[in-house]
Amino acid sequence: MGTAAGAGALRLPGLHGYAVEFSPYCPGRVACAAAQYYGMAGCGTLAVLEQNEAGIVLLRSFDWNDGLFDVTWSENNENMLITCSGDGSLQIWDMAKTKGPLQVYKEHTLEAYSVDWSQTRGEQLVVSGSWDQTAKLWDPAVGKSLCTFKGHEGVIYSTIWSPHIPGCFASASGDQTLRIWDVKTPGVKLVIPAHQAEVLSCDWCKYDENLLVTGAVDCSLKGWDLRNIRQPLFVLLGHTYAIRRVKFSPFHTTILASCSYDFTVRFWDFSKSNPLLETVEHHTEFTCGLDLSLHNRGQV
Repeated sequence: MGTAAGAGALRLPGLHGYAVEFSPYCPGRVACAAAQYYGMAGCGTLAVLEQNEAGIVLLRSFDWNDGLFDVTWSENNENMLITCSGDGSLQIWDMAKTKGPLQVYKEHTLEAYSVDWSQTRGEQLVVSGSWDQTAKLWDPAVGKSLCTFKGHEGVIYSTIWSPHIPGCFASASGDQTLRIWDVKTPGVKLVIPAHQAEVLSCDWCKYDENLLVTGAVDCSLKGWDLRNIRQPLFVLLGHTYAIRRVKFSPFHTTILASCSYDFTVRFWDFSKSNPLLETVEHHTEFTCGLDLSLHNRGQV
């Protein structure tokens, strides 16, 4: 992956990163959702970073009065981002404006822990997941949610749009399940009992509309084929603490990356008999956020 060779670092004193996401427009530009005191108290900051010849620089930062837990870039405006926070609200930010946010959506009744912008070109929709056990659908042009999805019996940690199927998203929860939803129907489409532990993260394969991966508190990653959910397609073992986030490679069908409370980032190829490709130990604390660049192959 070429990960260790070109590693750069930027410290944000007093802030703990929860999520990072590469800009779909600008190579080397990354948004980071962060919180004070590990998100248990204090404020939050959205930091936009950029890598140049000098290293990683802080391009812009915006403050919010509660911890920020996730961030997603707009797919139709290179300056627009949405974050979600511990007070249950979503915030829309514009990089071109000095003050923020442009809008605040406050409907979740507990921590909003996940937010994602739709990947398919036919729609501009946002999905959020919350500790109130609901997911909500938003149109950024409309001031309130379009729909609320109920069914999980635990905290929702992750909500991710399918990059293939319009109006379809996945959610991962403390109720140990992975669920698949369709915005055109209010009920859940598919319930997968994924782990015998809280599921903290999920992601869709970029090349196979039926393939997803989950990461859980049991330290395992599992692959799921939606056409046959009786048992996982693969199980990846190696992390020593809960897996906080997992992402498929934008360039390879079988390669994925995971990060964990064990301070490591690991790269895997589930098609190999020895699937662990690399373990990166750059961090000295919980590793909560992870993304793979769409522009620069091997940049993480």
